[in-house]
Amino acid sequence: MSSRRILTVSELTGLVRTSLETDFAKVWLEGEISNLRAPGSGHLYCTLKDSSSQIRAVIFRPIALRLRFGLEDGLHVIVQGRVTVYEPRGEYQIILEHVEPKGRGAQQLAFEQLQRRLAAEGLFDLDRKRPLPAFPRAVGLVTSQAGAAVRDMITVLHRRCPILRIILVPVSVQGDDSSEQIASAIRSLNEFGQVDVIIVGRGGGSLEDLWSFNDERVVRAIAASSIPIVSAVGHETDITLADFAADTRAPTPSAAAEAVAPVLSEIVDRLGEWATRCTQAMRRRCDDDRQQLDLMCADLANVQFRVLKDMQRVDGAVVQMRQAVQDVLRQGWERAHALRHDLIGGSPEARVRYSMALVPQLLLRLEQVMRHRLSRGTQPVRSCLARLHALSPLGILGRGYSIMETVPSHEVVRDVRQVAVGQEVLARLANGQLRCTVKETLSEPSV
Repeated sequence: MSSRRILTVSELTGLVRTSLETDFAKVWLEGEISNLRAPGSGHLYCTLKDSSSQIRAVIFRPIALRLRFGLEDGLHVIVQGRVTVYEPRGEYQIILEHVEPKGRGAQQLAFEQLQRRLAAEGLFDLDRKRPLPAFPRAVGLVTSQAGAAVRDMITVLHRRCPILRIILVPVSVQGDDSSEQIASAIRSLNEFGQVDVIIVGRGGGSLEDLWSFNDERVVRAIAASSIPIVSAVGHETDITLADFAADTRAPTPSAAAEAVAPVLSEIVDRLGEWATRCTQAMRRRCDDDRQQLDLMCADLANVQFRVLKDMQRVDGAVVQMRQAVQDVLRQGWERAHALRHDLIGGSPEARVRYSMALVPQLLLRLEQVMRHRLSRGTQPVRSCLARLHALSPLGILGRGYSIMETVPSHEVVRDVRQVAVGQEVLARLANGQLRCTVKETLSEPSV
């Protein structure tokens, strides 16, 4: 008989896993994501499928955190990973190390997903937009200190309004830490509380360069700002999520500076025109008031006469009112006296006193009637109790008799043939019960 090697299930699974991980260490797949799960561990589990097959896939937490977009069921992707076996279930799966959406870049997909999610929360609603202040005293700039954008904005602000106070919060506008710096700068200016409007922006660049202004932290900081914010990111054709969240979008940083800063010379000229118009209006108003005053003085004598006549009519009306009030009061007192007399005549108190005198007599009569009826009803009850006691089985038991019952059916034993030798019976006495076992049955001789 030839020798044969017998493997355990674990050994076979281990050999299959080793073979798969060796032969399929780096595989590129194309498929559609389904059954996506994201437990609390941070790992992502899903199924990759095409029209006829499917394979389980897992993305461990370090790789999942580096994804630029969110996975969702139905998303068509191209992935790279290594094939292995999940030994506890004996299922083969692929561990993904790279995922990219098919037909769209990861950044574009991430942009669209975040835009839909934040729009659903209402961060881009038009009713959240606030108008920019017409005459700001201080403007905050959140941008790079070394870029050309900050120089252009400062130049425009000083040219249009030299007295405008400029507070620059220098930040990095691209790179890994730039998003947190921009969001922190916006919050700092809100806490500072001495700026009327904020410009957030930078010069032009690629989509990767402008990506910091698509970060969720920046967008939420802009939406949460209590100070109006102007977004000025890149050139006119560049669109970021910061533009949707801001109160106003400017095509360029220079245009943003022009939008927030009024022209001081125009304001001075306008104030001069308003001062002249106010002076003229006040003069016309004074002339009109003077004419009205002259007319009023002329009519003052007539007014005084009319006032005296009105005062006379008021005095007469007061006398009539006083007399009417006295008449009403007198009639009220007379009516009250009459009602009081009627009330005393039919006083409930007198009726109650009369009725209370009858109560003891009625109680005495009621007690006598009740005693008589109780005495008449007690005799039949006592007679019935005596007859019941004479017929009661308990009375018979008290004279030394017992009642035998079968166990467990509790049938009364009236015949010895109802029980067998060795059977348990229950003897009921007057003051308790006895559980007995039948040792022998003896039949009485027939009479």
